[in-house]
Amino acid sequence: MDGYRIEHDSMGEVRVPTDALWGAQTQRSYQNFRIGTETMPPELIHAFALVKKAAAQANVELGCLEPNAATAIEAACDELLEGRHANAFPLKVWQTGSGTQTNMNLNEVLARRGNQIAGERGLALSVPLHPNDSVNRSQSSNDTFPTALHVAADLAVTQRLIPAAERLVATLARLERQNEGIVKCGRTHLQDAVPIAFSQEIFGWRGLVESAVEELRASLPGLRRLALGGTAVGTGLNAPADFDRLVAARLAELTGEPFQTDPNKFHALTAKDAVVFSHGAVKALAANLMKLANDVRWLASGPRLGLGEISIPANEPGSSIMPGKVNPTQCEALTMVAVQVMGNDAAIGFAASQGNFELNVFMPVIAHDFLQSVRLLSDAMASFDEHCLSGLKANRERMERNLHDSLMLVTCLNPHIGYERAAQVAHKAYEEGTSLREACVALGFLSAEEFDRVFKPEEMV
Repeated sequence: MDGYRIEHDSMGEVRVPTDALWGAQTQRSYQNFRIGTETMPPELIHAFALVKKAAAQANVELGCLEPNAATAIEAACDELLEGRHANAFPLKVWQTGSGTQTNMNLNEVLARRGNQIAGERGLALSVPLHPNDSVNRSQSSNDTFPTALHVAADLAVTQRLIPAAERLVATLARLERQNEGIVKCGRTHLQDAVPIAFSQEIFGWRGLVESAVEELRASLPGLRRLALGGTAVGTGLNAPADFDRLVAARLAELTGEPFQTDPNKFHALTAKDAVVFSHGAVKALAANLMKLANDVRWLASGPRLGLGEISIPANEPGSSIMPGKVNPTQCEALTMVAVQVMGNDAAIGFAASQGNFELNVFMPVIAHDFLQSVRLLSDAMASFDEHCLSGLKANRERMERNLHDSLMLVTCLNPHIGYERAAQVAHKAYEEGTSLREACVALGFLSAEEFDRVFKPEEMV
């Protein structure tokens, strides 16, 4: 038929589009799993190319693959790592739970493109590259997919998520310095509390991000233990001795990350606890960012009838019916992303609990959700930083007015008149709509002069 070529696998012949780099097994998956729109994440394909390149290097060193074959496979991997042939990976997330079809997608594309490269470069091959016998040599989908998952997760966290968080930390540190000396009313339980320096409040925000970065870093050692070498069930069948260590060493060289082989391959194939732990740190960052974004939009609420203690950039009209309305849209985007990350965490935890006997068969959804969380959170932090946080400004007049209107300033009187009398002052001022000074003097607890001497809100921080 025009536009198709005939490929075959162990089940027979399959028609594959003429210009497609994939082969029969990829085509079967493409036809059999028309579910949703979610395809395998590009970060996972990138990690898989690194794994296949490292495996080819290890195989040739161990005498399991001829040098020209390894050279052709590596060259094909390099093209994928450069971002080429993205359309050669059309498979959906919702496929076999081991990710076998995506592993075969890589194997078929690399074999076909490797053979083309061998011809272009005049590399003599004793036999053409074969998806299973050459590219998948010494491997199984059951150990390559979890390995690619760990590599992708580690790189996503170290190269994308942590840098985005550190840029946010830098902005917060700048805002701390710019707002030193400003004292405002603190709030607990959404009620007025004792004073706080605005720089201290921002310092708290910075801690939300910094602590999460520490937790992310603490999760990396588990991701750096790799399943490769366990092959089908963890025994390492058909993998030569030392293959696992060599591949991990090659991956460390290729990425700059200290990958190592997992000493317990049976655990590595069936458990996904390292990914659960790491995504828990991702979720912790999301939870803290939810808090930060909510604080910003509460403090910016108004412009006249809310707290109005800060202003944030006005980026776009906020209403299709109310002229002049501006909304905290970056805060809303960041909090929606945080909700998605929390949902992904629930899915990852449940999927990780479904390891039966020697294999977990929920790996594609784990990979999709983990990498989506990192991608969304990294992008949302960058957007929030650029379009909102960087332009945050204190409304000093509103802060000072709110500070001096706060009844909780009465707390500074505790050492002088006692807790119960101070409470009487606060209640009297609130009920009669007077100042703390007037109420305290009226109750006879302090003279006006004594009150002025001890009542210094700016010194309460």
